[in-house]
Amino acid sequence: MSAKELNRAEAEVRIAKLRELINDYRYHYHVLDESTMSESAADSLKHELTVLEEKFPDLVTPDSPTQRVAGKPLDKFEKVRHERRMISLADVFSEEEIKDWLSRNEKLLSSVDQKRIQFFTDIKMDGLACALHYENGKLVKAVTRGDGLVGEDVTMNVRTIENVPLTLRTNVSGHVEVRGEIVIFKEDFEKLNEKQIKNGEKPFANPRNLAAGSIRQLDPKIAAARPLKFMAYDLITPNKPTHREAYESLREYGFQTSGEDKVFGTLEEVFGEIKHLGETRQNLPFNTDGMVIKINNRDIYDRLGIVGKTPRAAVAFKFPAEESTTKVLDIVISIGRTGAATPVAILDPVVVAGSTVRHASLHNADEIARLDVRIGDTVIIYKAGDIIPQIKEVLITLRPENTEKFNYEKALKEQYPELEFERPAGEVVYRVKGETSDLILKRSLEYYASKPALNIEGLGEKNVVALVDSKLVGSIADLYRLNVSKVASLERFADLSAKNLIAAIEASKTAPLPKFITALGIRHVGAQTAISLANKFHSVEALASATEEDLLEIPDIGKIVAESILAFFADEDNMKLLQELKDLGVNPTYTDTSSLPLAGKSYIISGTLEKYGREEAEDKLRALGATVTSSVTKTTTALIIGEKPGKSKTDKAAKLDIPVISEQEFLKLIDEA
Repeated sequence: MSAKELNRAEAEVRIAKLRELINDYRYHYHVLDESTMSESAADSLKHELTVLEEKFPDLVTPDSPTQRVAGKPLDKFEKVRHERRMISLADVFSEEEIKDWLSRNEKLLSSVDQKRIQFFTDIKMDGLACALHYENGKLVKAVTRGDGLVGEDVTMNVRTIENVPLTLRTNVSGHVEVRGEIVIFKEDFEKLNEKQIKNGEKPFANPRNLAAGSIRQLDPKIAAARPLKFMAYDLITPNKPTHREAYESLREYGFQTSGEDKVFGTLEEVFGEIKHLGETRQNLPFNTDGMVIKINNRDIYDRLGIVGKTPRAAVAFKFPAEESTTKVLDIVISIGRTGAATPVAILDPVVVAGSTVRHASLHNADEIARLDVRIGDTVIIYKAGDIIPQIKEVLITLRPENTEKFNYEKALKEQYPELEFERPAGEVVYRVKGETSDLILKRSLEYYASKPALNIEGLGEKNVVALVDSKLVGSIADLYRLNVSKVASLERFADLSAKNLIAAIEASKTAPLPKFITALGIRHVGAQTAISLANKFHSVEALASATEEDLLEIPDIGKIVAESILAFFADEDNMKLLQELKDLGVNPTYTDTSSLPLAGKSYIISGTLEKYGREEAEDKLRALGATVTSSVTKTTTALIIGEKPGKSKTDKAAKLDIPVISEQEFLKLIDEA
């Protein structure tokens, strides 16, 4: 009987049966790794359900399989405080460290509890941690880990994940909280990248970043188009006596787990499991960076408590880092937010532990001397804890002839001729002479908020000093953690000025991409270069992954500017800051300027304009797609002059037969454009 022939009562019965059958198929497919029917048959059932629900929309329920994509794109994610802190685990790298971990815990337990200890183990998945909340069996909220105390409400996106139960399979009254990792399986990731390449688009970097980025899209349709999976690893509420029983409940509720969880009575058995997973982890469907070891009894686990941000009763064993070889293309020096000069090796891009490595920290001058690493060397790269790229060894036998030892002080003078550096006694790090971290921070904040950058009204020099000196702001990211009450507590602010400042900071989250790149304060990157970078890469993430060759393809970028950009994105502090800003909702927007009225034209302004300041006038031109430069060349479209223009510029314009236009002609030009 077709949907057209069914009356409402018949449709209600049919819809209920279809939902039950589709949900049962998904449970067997995702959780039990069994197939009760072909994928095409399941798609046919879902299509029938969709047709029936379209005919009888009052029968649609929030937990229907058709309702995984729901709602319009959000303006932003709401902050949610976790009912119980989402903690991270301390890392261990050897059997000895695991023995020490157990010994420390045993000292805190009675002899009776010591005898009750069993070890629960599971593979550690590399994804985005998320907490799912259910009320009387229905999914009501999904929250990212965030800082462990406060996360973001990503319910609409999580609802699109096929293996997330919208309704628990067993009748559970009251509140249920399940925690897990949102991942993309390796096979799905490879298929997705094949599709990207086929469509002429850039492949994604790695599954973890893609999973995290997909969940943090404001439009749930984007998340729905990605092959995301939720892999449960903990049941917070209701509490169970052991981690083993918690996992059993998770599977009964309808959640997919790794399938690698086990319980052991001795550490020797745990070490055997580490060896087993170390040998077989490449065959797992998802990426992993270690194995979790917990004391199985949850009463003992809870009583052992937390130290800092990590529980005493659990650790994460990290597998030995994967290694690869590559060449050192250059060594550049990055100046961090504290004034410390950190050398960075620019590498021929190579894949290590599932992600592309383009640079590695060399830490300091002593480390360079210890390794004797030189430009042109072939080196062995590894990831410490599968995260931070490091140079393990230089392969001297492959060293090209006529290489030179890296001269650290000479490199500092060449790369930063206007700065003085000192190496305080007893330290291994060179620092900018006479600079304190607070002074550098204040300058960075002032520039970040300045007119050429994000133009944050109310964040001038004096207010920046007040915010930093009061300890309300310790980094650029802290600007986005301010609220009206915090700002209003300072002497310089009243309620209205505090509200205006917070509104201006909030508005800067979606600033144009060129303005944001300018605001980062990358050495040698001004407003016009930032526009060129934005037009080439379209996002900060793509710019951060650029190679020297990519950068040198841009006409107005030479080797010095390229090295400065590479150094900025090779600095761990800078990358942590960018991730923080992203997590706080800073999402600069890119607009294609190729079709704007003045696209392809180049202007220079000389002299004082009556209506606009220099920066404002340049912004007007750039907003219309024009390029604004500082010197007259053959490619200059026109020289715009105000009062007292520079003689050298007007003379060169006359020599090259470049048109010279007045302020009135300039105003007419932008009005018409």
